[in-house]
Amino acid sequence: MISKKQKYEMIKSLKKEIIQRKKELTNQKIKTIYFGGGTPSILKNNEIATLLKQIYNTYYIQKNAEITIECNPDDLTLNKLLSYKEIGFNRLSIGIQSFNKNELQFMNRAHNAQEALLSIELAKKAGFNNITIDLIYGLPNQTLKDWKKNLDIMFSLNIQHFAAYSLTIEKKTALYHLIKKQKVTALTDKKIISQFNYLQKKAKEKGFVHYEISNFGKKGYFSRHNSSYWKGDNYLGIGPSAHSYNGTRRRWNIASNKKYISNINNGISYFEEEFLTKNQQYNEYVFTSLRTIWGIDNTIIKKKYGVKIELYFLTEIKKWEKKKYVNSKSNIYKLTKRGKIFADLIASDLFIVD
Repeated sequence: MISKKQKYEMIKSLKKEIIQRKKELTNQKIKTIYFGGGTPSILKNNEIATLLKQIYNTYYIQKNAEITIECNPDDLTLNKLLSYKEIGFNRLSIGIQSFNKNELQFMNRAHNAQEALLSIELAKKAGFNNITIDLIYGLPNQTLKDWKKNLDIMFSLNIQHFAAYSLTIEKKTALYHLIKKQKVTALTDKKIISQFNYLQKKAKEKGFVHYEISNFGKKGYFSRHNSSYWKGDNYLGIGPSAHSYNGTRRRWNIASNKKYISNINNGISYFEEEFLTKNQQYNEYVFTSLRTIWGIDNTIIKKKYGVKIELYFLTEIKKWEKKKYVNSKSNIYKLTKRGKIFADLIASDLFIVD
């Protein structure tokens, strides 16, 4: 549990970084603000308000900016949500992940299914009409019937946006070792694909646009913040582990809270950075754009990265068109329904290795 002193020092450091980085966004309109990466809802409302006020005092915020806060269902009360609305948040991202009791226990989530449902009810009661939630599929022992029930519950809630992620099994995690020791059985690719296909079908029936591999939104409710990543727009991240990108340079802050606070207060560098080559910039564009309904525009490749890279792209993409994993029209290349299953594989195949 974070102490009062630690919170005070962290907020003071965040405000310092906000001010220090003003020059990076001089004369630029801020279209989105996102409080996330961790659990910002553990902060008191006045602490969140002071950070948001510092952002408004430092940068030029567009009048109708999308301002999102990530929340855990068990952290939310009606008073807290009403306060968020008053502070200026107009979008909520609630980390629900499942409405199934056993799945939530398996993922070691602090909330239960009842709290998940209640959090959305309270959010609506507080006046939020732009709510997104996260769901996870491909869990060990999760049947297609379980996944269908999760989706049925979600669609009955009349929310505007959701993200659905397939469980990834990372090495050196407890789950990886449980699977290796055959104490837990991972789902086969075939079963995960059937869950993904059902997800696409059901979302379309319910009026959601599948605008990015893992993201679904009603028209007018796509995440403007995340869309800026996928479209290659500049973004600035504040705080420990936060990432920033300006088209040619990546920058990431150190992860340790203690080091971050100490370095900022002592004028010591608190971040690392790398400058991207033309090839790396192209790879970035291909990876993010291919995942979206906007697709890859080879005229952009030619303009930004040159004729040589454009010719490489046009040559490499042909095999995926022949397999009917990619469609092209007027210089725009998009994944087909089947192609979405292999998005990462196709993107990596199109990469140029320096």
